[in-house]
Amino acid sequence: MGNIRIVVDSTCDIPLQVREELGIEMIPLKVLFGEETYLDTVTIDNKQFYEKLAVSPVLPRTSQPSPSEFLETYERILKEDPDASIISVHLSAALSGTYQSAVIGHSMLDEEADITIIDSKSASYGAGMRAVKAARMAKEGRTKEEILAEIDRLERDTQLYFLVDTLEYLHKGGRIGRASALIGSILNIKPILSLDLEGTVYSVDKQRGTKKAIQRILDMLDQKFGSDPVAITIAWTHGDAIAMDLCEQVKSRFNVQSVDFTTIGAVIGVHVGPGTSAVFMHRV
Repeated sequence: MGNIRIVVDSTCDIPLQVREELGIEMIPLKVLFGEETYLDTVTIDNKQFYEKLAVSPVLPRTSQPSPSEFLETYERILKEDPDASIISVHLSAALSGTYQSAVIGHSMLDEEADITIIDSKSASYGAGMRAVKAARMAKEGRTKEEILAEIDRLERDTQLYFLVDTLEYLHKGGRIGRASALIGSILNIKPILSLDLEGTVYSVDKQRGTKKAIQRILDMLDQKFGSDPVAITIAWTHGDAIAMDLCEQVKSRFNVQSVDFTTIGAVIGVHVGPGTSAVFMHRV
């Protein structure tokens, strides 16, 4: 069997250095500010995106990669290594057509190939951590079956929470009404978001003020993980002060074995806005 190669899309929020170190292929989604189109993380980085988002009069749109972009990537990998086995990990199909584009791209191959396409039913580093783990296991010489089993375990064993600083972008994206956004802003309401088993974003809870919201996140994580050894990834959109506070409180309360950091990219950022922080936790 040839090498096991990992493919992701840009919403997995895997830092460039990690992708390069592990040889992870990335296919970007597109970000559209009016008539201006950018390739996520390629022609616009996260810092530039949030700077534009802050001054944009309209909410930008995002667009999934085409099946042909996946086809080209798969063909290039197979040309480099005809016996390669590909694991392609993508943003929740409930949030984007990216997974379906990957499936169609695979079906367009002229020859049969060993390609497994995974709907992560997650977002941001919830999907990214599975791809990173898969790539590390591949470098260790683990079999594809072992890698897929670990990806499946992480899907069942990972908990993620997004702490949203402002209700403005949930309102702009149509997730809450204008009155709710106005009242929530006046009362300093901080929504806590997650993804359900089908990979759909939902509001877990809301607290008045960041301090209470972080405490609520800690309590919910404690219900799931208790004193078990865990690994965490802390992520943020623009501005990491709250994220770092969240990190320190998680480390002081849980049996944390490792900590990684990343930034939340444009696709999720469009809906949650700047000032959002997130924690991704799983058992080790």
